[in-house]
Amino acid sequence: MKRTLRGSKTKAKKDRGFLSRMSTQAGRKVLRKRRAKGRYKLSV
Repeated sequence: MKRTLRGSKTKAKKDRGFLSRMSTQAGRKVLRKRRAKGRYKLSV
């Protein structure tokens, strides 16, 4: 039986990590929205 999720932590950090979010204007907007919503975790 296959696992449900097969995510790579390395790739997740590269694509959706905090530094990659901060590196673009759109990514900073994402973090701003998540802070406003009160998320416990802002990124991976």
